[in-house]
Amino acid sequence: MKVLITGFQPFGKESMNPSFEAVRLLPDEINGAQIIKAEIPVVFRKGGQKVQELVCQEKPDIVILVGQAGGRSSMNVERVAINCEDCPSGFPDNDGNCPQGEKAFEDGPDAYFSNLPIKAMVKKMMDNGVPAAISNTAGTYVCNDLMYHLLYHIHHECPNTRGGFIHVPYATIQNHPAQASMTIEEMSKGLKLSIEAALETEKDICIASGETH
Repeated sequence: MKVLITGFQPFGKESMNPSFEAVRLLPDEINGAQIIKAEIPVVFRKGGQKVQELVCQEKPDIVILVGQAGGRSSMNVERVAINCEDCPSGFPDNDGNCPQGEKAFEDGPDAYFSNLPIKAMVKKMMDNGVPAAISNTAGTYVCNDLMYHLLYHIHHECPNTRGGFIHVPYATIQNHPAQASMTIEEMSKGLKLSIEAALETEKDICIASGETH
């Protein structure tokens, strides 16, 4: 088995990105599966193209993309990516792109759902002391765009590959005292547990995880 896991380069005014720092700490093998790590540019479409190249080159069984969502308080396993690139005002990507309501793929559906065992991944983290939850929105910035690109590629080219996205909060060392944060070591522990759950679970478990709003 082979698992490709990616994190992002720094973006905005940050000098580091906890998503890749947490990925970097992972071992090279988990439960007998080879772990391939890669850093992805925070750029609409270019990031997706990079992941597509890696998938074609490495032919992984599982792909887990990781990004930062400052302000969230736990490891968030994303359920869905939408076909929309919509940049916040005054917050372009690292190449200066600022799309406003554009589609990632004109021929793509409105959304793709992760085919990872997202409930099993969250439960494995929670059972081992790592705060985690399912998220039903990956936003409309580069994280969502990357997830949509991956799932579009899986749907068209790699139907036996499983893939999805995990958001991490701010890292404690980023010094955002008014926001929730985690240590990079705890994030990396959560990622390792998520990989273990994905390797162990073909069909997702059935537990309540819905929301009323």
